[in-house]
Amino acid sequence: MLVAVYYNNKQIPVEEFPMPEIGEEEILLKVMASGICGSDVLEWYRLPKAPRVLGHEVTGVIEQIGKKVTANLKIGDPVFVSHHVPCNTCIHCQKGHHTACETLQNTNYFPGGFAQYIKVPKINVQTGIYKLPDNLTFEEGTFIEPLACVTRGQRLANIQKDDTVLIIGSGISGILHTQLAKFKDIKKIIVADINPYRMNLAVQFGADYAFNADESLPQKIKALNNGRLADKVIVCTGAPPAVTLATNCIEKGGTILFFAVPEPTIKMPLPINQFWRNEITIQTSYGAAPNDLEEALSILATKKLNVKDMITHKLPLRETQEGFQLMTNNGESLKIILEPNNSNL
Repeated sequence: MLVAVYYNNKQIPVEEFPMPEIGEEEILLKVMASGICGSDVLEWYRLPKAPRVLGHEVTGVIEQIGKKVTANLKIGDPVFVSHHVPCNTCIHCQKGHHTACETLQNTNYFPGGFAQYIKVPKINVQTGIYKLPDNLTFEEGTFIEPLACVTRGQRLANIQKDDTVLIIGSGISGILHTQLAKFKDIKKIIVADINPYRMNLAVQFGADYAFNADESLPQKIKALNNGRLADKVIVCTGAPPAVTLATNCIEKGGTILFFAVPEPTIKMPLPINQFWRNEITIQTSYGAAPNDLEEALSILATKKLNVKDMITHKLPLRETQEGFQLMTNNGESLKIILEPNNSNL
């Protein structure tokens, strides 16, 4: 079978791998669609484990089922498969911090989603397979995982209907945050970016306002919000200036959600005295837990989020390198889907 092997953002050759052999409690998935995530192109995040096969936003068709699999699955089922699954028994899981679970952070399928076939281990089979409803395509199903991450973030940040929400960064995650906030009837949704194309997309997908992410942003927010800043700020970019901008745009008693962060070598000063005086909360969010995935799937099934039009490119596996180039160029692209078994591409 063919796989795309990641060495770095500019070196992702397509290579021949042997077909995975499954065990008695595993399944073999034929990958029909695999999304390129924004985290896939973060070299500070990916290079330490390279070379490897990336891809974790995967939908496909069950090709083989181990004879001891007890889950209600059959060959031919269209499914989404979660790459990370929690143990559900450790202290972190018991306290609701499933994404801090060591099991979750170390589970995965083999060799990775940028492949024609993947082997799904026992634990993922037991708790990480979700059947796709008839009204969701394989391509739309790749949004289950990223939307689940967004759902978790907004829940942890306690976003309410009467909030004014500022989203900094309107890439894939920023647009999903925008759409989810619109779905929840949030009072006022403001998006900030430095890319005019992305700002236009934000309005297209539900933002009430889209502004340039510069030092004038706090004044613009106050001008349309009765002199108040944003109740919630969601940072969807790892660019260091976004951290400073977020601290300048948060209202007293508000919450800043760091959905994306700068690379580990970058240390950012925070105005702790200001936060203390004004009771400002810093919240982080990583990944998604099973309840988040279930919620995301149910939201997508309503068809009230327009993820179909977020897909700007569909590429065959042999063009994985081109897909990464589109992602890193930050041009007129948004969601890029690889279709490893689509012979028509």
